[in-house]
Amino acid sequence: MRNLTLLTDLYQLTMMNAYIEAGIAQRNSVFDIFYRGNDNIEYAVAAGLDTAIEYINNLHFSDEDINYLRGLKIFGERFFAAIKDFKFTGDIYAVREGEFIFPNEPILTVKAPLFQAQLLETALLNIINHQTLIATKATKISQEAKGAVMEFGLRRAQGPDAGIYGSRASIIGGCSSTSNVLAGQMFGIKVAGTHAHSWVMSFPSEIESFRAYADTYPSSCLLLVDTYDTLRSGVPNAIKVFDELRKKGYEPWGIRLDSGDIAYLSKRARKMLDEAGYPGVKIVASGDIDENILSSLHQQGARIDIWGIGTKLITSAPNPALGGVYKLAAIEENGIWEPKIKISDTQDKITNPGLKTTYRIYDHENMAVADLICLKDEVFDETKPLTIFHPVDTWKKTTFTKYTMRNLMTDIFIGGKQVYTSPPLKDIAEYALKVLSEFWEEYRRLINPHIYKVDLSDKLYDLKHRLIAENTFE
Repeated sequence: MRNLTLLTDLYQLTMMNAYIEAGIAQRNSVFDIFYRGNDNIEYAVAAGLDTAIEYINNLHFSDEDINYLRGLKIFGERFFAAIKDFKFTGDIYAVREGEFIFPNEPILTVKAPLFQAQLLETALLNIINHQTLIATKATKISQEAKGAVMEFGLRRAQGPDAGIYGSRASIIGGCSSTSNVLAGQMFGIKVAGTHAHSWVMSFPSEIESFRAYADTYPSSCLLLVDTYDTLRSGVPNAIKVFDELRKKGYEPWGIRLDSGDIAYLSKRARKMLDEAGYPGVKIVASGDIDENILSSLHQQGARIDIWGIGTKLITSAPNPALGGVYKLAAIEENGIWEPKIKISDTQDKITNPGLKTTYRIYDHENMAVADLICLKDEVFDETKPLTIFHPVDTWKKTTFTKYTMRNLMTDIFIGGKQVYTSPPLKDIAEYALKVLSEFWEEYRRLINPHIYKVDLSDKLYDLKHRLIAENTFE
């Protein structure tokens, strides 16, 4: 990875400089990354940790970086002395990639001197926000697809990095392949594709283009049939070429629909292919599809085997951002850890203080039923009943008697040393699928999903409300 140390907002650097001037740069601190929910992101699928680890391991200020910052003439000499041999020496805890997470739960926690922790904010948010957003969108699409999904988003991504890392995140979310060749090379992703309308239009006739393509790829022939007229030209011409292929000893692979009434065209095309003796030929569909369109197409009985989805996946339409934030949760003062809280008139913007973790609670069927955000050093006895309550409407309570708990956070860096190794992307995708299966469908449905319980432990709730009381002005 290239050096991304200056991939930050200016105010991170000016605060680092000011921490030095104020004499608190080496004071230890705790920052959390979490996201605030909205109507379209009821849950999220964590992604980007592997990239974040790379970023941390490559943190350093080059001579070129230092010369550039000197030229801004806003930093003191002690700042330059401090960044000359900059190295991250703190701890990082995070949820695994592929983990299901909910609003306000820590995704990644940094415990480090203020001078170091402040620098990490912008880049970590950039990495985690984007990849988690795309993995989440891909999960929703993959659930509704009821068939393989090819990620086709590179040309519509918001720049090269968004295309590359969006492809990676889409695999975590359940896509089976990508059209992005560089992402395929970088991450070992299966690459897939067909041909464009320009291929068909480059020949004197549609059938000549089909024959030329079949001659080049006889054992994997997939033809785009909607350039002129899908049902009166494209599918009939594809069938003619398939007949010619079969006489040569090859079986055709499929056709692709990219426009028009996909439900109607797919049903008619399926009938035509079956009657011509090609029940095994796949029908691929593409063209501004998302999870809502997929749901509608299935209700209409569309006959699609494989989906190619680009724009609305890689841009996460209609949600362009996850909304993840990086907030101070504790700071060490005179050797004592002091929890910190941000208070707001907006309930959702009040933060949870202290060094925390999240436990997932499973019922006797090993299905996820609730998450409990708690202080990191809390211990729970699974042999005793556990009562949890809504963090705002506290009268809403649930007691578990037969249950198990799993800590979602794991150590990533300890004392500046990486102690966690990211698994291969294939294993991450399999893990995400396993986690998905732990949640009842009612929590994952598109329309009015059942609200998943995310509560605070008694200790964290009491700490939060004590700090609110201490910092409320009459």
